[in-house]
Amino acid sequence: MEISDIQEIVARVDWEKSPLIPAIAQDEKSKKVLMLAYMDRVALELTLSTKIAHYFSRSRQRIWKKGETSGNIQKVKDIFIDCDNDTILLLVEQVGGAACHTGRESCFFTKLETSEIVSEPKKEATKNYSTIDKLYHTLQERKSANPKSSYTASLYAKGENSILKKVVEEAGEFCFAVKDKKEEDIIYEAADLTYHTLVALSYKNINPDRIKEELKRRFGQSGIEEKVSREG
Repeated sequence: MEISDIQEIVARVDWEKSPLIPAIAQDEKSKKVLMLAYMDRVALELTLSTKIAHYFSRSRQRIWKKGETSGNIQKVKDIFIDCDNDTILLLVEQVGGAACHTGRESCFFTKLETSEIVSEPKKEATKNYSTIDKLYHTLQERKSANPKSSYTASLYAKGENSILKKVVEEAGEFCFAVKDKKEEDIIYEAADLTYHTLVALSYKNINPDRIKEELKRRFGQSGIEEKVSREG
C-alpha cells in the first residue's frame, strides 16, 4: 500500500475529538473480544502498512508493536471503523494464543460483580517477558486484590505516604548493607528496594519501560551534561 493511500485512510478517522482512539482487537475466527487498546495516527499507519497491530501505550507513552516482547503478535486481517469515525475494530489472528500480558487468551477474564477469574494463563505465553515486566503487571493486578490477603494490596490501600515510607526505609537498609560490605545483604536489600520502587511506579501507573527509555536517552551522555540540560 502506498504512503499516500495510507494517509488518506488514516484521515478518515475523526482525530478532532482526541489524538488517541480506542482500538478493539477481535479474533477473526471465534469473534471473541481479545483486548482494547489505543492508537494514534502513527500506530494506525504502522498497522496499515505492516498488517501487524501497533498501539500507543498510555503507560509507556510510546508506540508499541503488540507482542514485541512476548512474540504474541496480532496479524491484522481486516479493519473496521464505527459510525462516529472514532473507534477502530481489528479482526486479527492472535499468534501464540494469548492477547493479554497475563498469558490469557483475552484481557476480559474477571467478572466485575464477583471478581471471579474465568480463565487461566498459559505459562508459555509469558516466557519471553522479563522479571521486571512480569512483576509490574502483577503489581497492577494487585490493585484489585484483598488487602487482608495481599501485602501489595495492603500498601495500595494505605495510600501514597505508606508506599513512599517503605521506599525510603528500603533505601536506607540498602545503603547500610553497602556500608557493611555484605554482598548477600546488598543483593537482598536491593531486591526489596526495587520491589517497593516498582510498587510506587505502579501506584502512579508509570510503566518501568519509561524508566528504561529515559536511561537509553541518557546513554552516551555524561552525567554533568545531563544535569545541565535539565537545569537549562
